[in-house]
Amino acid sequence: MTILDNSHEEHSAPSPRTRKPATGTPQPPAPDSFLDRFFQVTQRGSTLAREFRGGLVTFFTMAYIVILNPLILGGFTAENAPTDVAGGWLSAAQIGAVTGLTAGVMTILFGLIANLPFGLAAGLGINSFLAVSVIHEVTWAEAMGLVVINGILIVLFGITGARTAIFRAVPKELKAAITVGIGLFIAFIGFVDSGFVRATAGGPPVQLGDGGSITSIPTLVFVVGLLAMGILVARKVQGGLLIGIVATTVLAAVVEAVLKIGPASDTNPGGWHLNTPVLSGQLVSAPDLGLVGHFDLFGAFGRIGGLAATMLVFTLVFTNFFDAMGTMTGLAKSAGVAHKDGTFPRLKSAFIVEGFGAVAGGATSGSSNTVYIDSAAGIGEGARTGLASVVTGVLFLGSMFLTPLTSVVPLEVAAAALVVVGAMMMAQIREIKFSKFTVALPAFLTIVTMPLSYSIANGIGVGFISWAVIGASSGKAKKIHPLMWVVSAGFLVYFARGPINLLLGA
Repeated sequence: MTILDNSHEEHSAPSPRTRKPATGTPQPPAPDSFLDRFFQVTQRGSTLAREFRGGLVTFFTMAYIVILNPLILGGFTAENAPTDVAGGWLSAAQIGAVTGLTAGVMTILFGLIANLPFGLAAGLGINSFLAVSVIHEVTWAEAMGLVVINGILIVLFGITGARTAIFRAVPKELKAAITVGIGLFIAFIGFVDSGFVRATAGGPPVQLGDGGSITSIPTLVFVVGLLAMGILVARKVQGGLLIGIVATTVLAAVVEAVLKIGPASDTNPGGWHLNTPVLSGQLVSAPDLGLVGHFDLFGAFGRIGGLAATMLVFTLVFTNFFDAMGTMTGLAKSAGVAHKDGTFPRLKSAFIVEGFGAVAGGATSGSSNTVYIDSAAGIGEGARTGLASVVTGVLFLGSMFLTPLTSVVPLEVAAAALVVVGAMMMAQIREIKFSKFTVALPAFLTIVTMPLSYSIANGIGVGFISWAVIGASSGKAKKIHPLMWVVSAGFLVYFARGPINLLLGA
């Protein structure tokens, strides 16, 4: 078995060296460097400069995870950290170090092996699930052991081709809906992270700003950044997103220096979210990697029993498996490397490496690593190959030593980039035939469920189930792939896991 899967999944068109151009059509320049040839940069219509810029942009839009993951999983004392069933807790400093380490190594491997511009880091859905639910039943080491098992299963699904088979069974219209849903989802994330959209104390679930008005300076900076990036992208300025991120970060730093806004809190709701754009203290610090290898593979089965532990693994696998599948579908389409059936180059390799990200995340106690939809920002900047991922990965490794620099970019700036990229991804809606209601309703449910339930996996599950049921009820059962029924049945169990867990507990 070779991980470098170079079957028909690569573009079937001849390389720029051998393609015979039409009369009067200029031939693309032949690759003239090792990096160009290895990553097929010219062949995919990109340049080395675009790949490096794309890698930078992806890192800047993902860098928040180095700050946010320690806040979710750890703390500086037991009092401000999520404690497990035995009273154990994880050090925020150690979580920050392993977050950068694992994201860096896995993103570099993904770029080298899968040759796609996707960044990997600790998945926010799974780390929150671990901190909120799992550790009330098991220890942190046992919880990370379950994450490792989850990753091993996903790797096996990738090696055996089961994951690829499921991917191919999904209708192209549903794949397009997944892309559009993800675009809407990441735009919604950007609006919420920036404070442009907020929850209400009563009445509608969300509202514009505070009471229908933009009342905070950081949210205003987000609006300025959004418009600036939008103008640069609309005018097709090379490096538009990166220029916008850097310029808006400088603006945020100047605003903070003058107005002393400070971080958001209960007493300062108008502050900066997550990162305050200020450089303070030492710029370089040695990472503490003491959590590497701190996991117990089968301890949870002994503590809570086989059935309960299996249900936890099932939840992890479904979340990891379909979040990543949907994300990669959307990113591949955005990058222009997807084939007509929705597959993309080195599909099997991508699935296998992504599975190893879950294994690595559990083994380092930083939570399962998966492909990040934020990578769309780098793709929007022009990234088309794994070279951009290598750049992103190297910067993640550097973030272990340069945490103060990583935290300079406020969340409001990254949020503006996400909204711009979400708008780009909405273009895939043209692939959906809304005139056919058997297509329209499942596609619509897929698109709206993702942002409304804050989960890519939920949107995919609703789409799968509704596609199978509506299609079969409309006399088109024979056109539905058997794997669609199998996966839909699995999603029914996934959506009913709460009552199932109660029954198991009883």
